[in-house]
Amino acid sequence: MPILVQKYGGSSVADLDRLKLVAQKIVETRQRGYDLVVVVSAMGDTTDELLSMATQISESPSRRELDMLLSVGERISMALLSMAIHHHGIEAISLTGSQCGIITTASHSNARIMDVRPFRVQDELAQGKVVIVAGYQGTSYKREVTTLGRGGSDTTAVALAAALGAEACEIYSDVDGIFSADPRVVSDAVKLESLTHSEMLEMARAGARVLNEQAVAFAQRAQIALYARSTHLPESQGTVVRPDGFAERAEVAEANAARVSAVSHMTQGIRIHSRHAAASTHVLEHLQHHGYEVAMCSPSPDGLELFLNPENVHDYKSMAHQLVAMDDAISCDNTHGIVSIIGQKLGSSAETLLRATASLDGLSARLVTAHERRLTWIVPSEEVSDAVQRLHAAFIS
Repeated sequence: MPILVQKYGGSSVADLDRLKLVAQKIVETRQRGYDLVVVVSAMGDTTDELLSMATQISESPSRRELDMLLSVGERISMALLSMAIHHHGIEAISLTGSQCGIITTASHSNARIMDVRPFRVQDELAQGKVVIVAGYQGTSYKREVTTLGRGGSDTTAVALAAALGAEACEIYSDVDGIFSADPRVVSDAVKLESLTHSEMLEMARAGARVLNEQAVAFAQRAQIALYARSTHLPESQGTVVRPDGFAERAEVAEANAARVSAVSHMTQGIRIHSRHAAASTHVLEHLQHHGYEVAMCSPSPDGLELFLNPENVHDYKSMAHQLVAMDDAISCDNTHGIVSIIGQKLGSSAETLLRATASLDGLSARLVTAHERRLTWIVPSEEVSDAVQRLHAAFIS
């Protein structure tokens, strides 16, 4: 039978009633003739609750111990979901990331997948079982439990889909696909029927939370289609993210035209500014040594400016103190965000840049990234929502 990988987010399994509905959906899919691998996130706010406990114990908790703690959430979900499927008379088995053969780097809290050895998964599928996998986690080459950062369950699902040669990978959440902007910020944001991997990758890098960046990068390398769908709207087609060139749109006929697909943002990032070359070297070496992932790096008028996504930084105060103490030319703050437009042929379009600049007039927005698929501005956090709405109105609404 063809293999299908499904991933269900925390909101889809937030309580036992929702978890039972997901189990029913899985059983129905299994009865349509698929071998199923299902990746689950922690239930509801479990991860945030566990993280809150840790920070009440220590302002800067050990990242290794955080991984040991936070990985528990997904294990709870996988075991309960497996039990719920058994209740329907379908054989299922729950497996941790390490049992699935997910091998990662040794960077705690934000590890990267190095290899997937899915022999146990293949054996269980061959026995006719539905395999339920704890997302967001793996084991390092040092045999340590690691987590993959926020949205890491997406990465687990895509990595397994690639390793198993799956027909497709479906990402289920409480959102009906991918939108042209965050609907909580832009009320008239439109659902996108299709995106290329490259466009989705830029959206993820620029702060869009609907799909994890590492997951999209995996899908792009393996040429796997991703389907972002709502768990609770079975009739919805959601959004498909496909290999470059597969998206069917009227605009493709205008091959030389600039096109804006979406506006992405990060309201409050971590901005690190180094004012000379030696300080920049110190910053980059420190971030690499401690496994912090840089979301954006750009030259500033007097040095180098870096932006980190705060979701995977659980010890901001400690990190900021260490950086500033290294060199008085280094500053660190969390008072700014970034806003980006995503599309094609943007960096070479003077018209696009002029229109964007005009729409942001009166805001303290500074262009920091300009290439063919993304233009990005750094903006004070309190102006981010306004900037997103203006850019969306200028190019999409």
